[in-house]
Amino acid sequence: MRPPLPPFTAETAAQKARMAEDAWNSRDPERVSLAYTEDSAWRNRSEFFSGRAAIVEFLTRKWAKERDYRLIKEVWAFHENRIAARFAYEYRDENGAWFRAHGNEQWEFDEAGLMRRREASINDVPIKENERKFLWPSGPRPGDHPGLSELGL
Repeated sequence: MRPPLPPFTAETAAQKARMAEDAWNSRDPERVSLAYTEDSAWRNRSEFFSGRAAIVEFLTRKWAKERDYRLIKEVWAFHENRIAARFAYEYRDENGAWFRAHGNEQWEFDEAGLMRRREASINDVPIKENERKFLWPSGPRPGDHPGLSELGL
C-alpha cells in the first residue's frame, strides 16, 4: 500500500503530488520507482516504456544529464483514481547552460496507491542563471518555498 489511496480528495491529491515531488527531488531512481506498479506504463516526452527497471534506467540517464535538478509539482485536477499535475523544474546541462522545463502529467493509480500509468509532456526553455527561481539546497523543496502559482509560473 502507498497511501494516500484513491479515490482522491483535494487534500490527498495535493499530498500525493508533494510526495512525488519530494521523491523526484531526491534524484534516487530506485526510491522513485517504488511509487509505481511493477508494470507501470510511461510516456515521457517521446519515450514510451514500462516497468520499474525501465523507470530506474530512464531516471538514471535523465539525472546524469540534468544537473542541479530542482522540481515543483502542483495539482491541476483530480477525479477518483486520477490526478493531472503541472510542474516545472530547473537544471543545467553538461556545458553549464540553465533551463526551466515546463510540463503536464496525467497519473492513474491502482487501488494500492501505486501509479500504474504516467504520461508527461514537457518543454525546455533556456534561462539565464540569474533567472533561476528554484534555489534551495539539493533535496526536497523547503516547506516555506513558494510553489508554481506563487512564483507566477
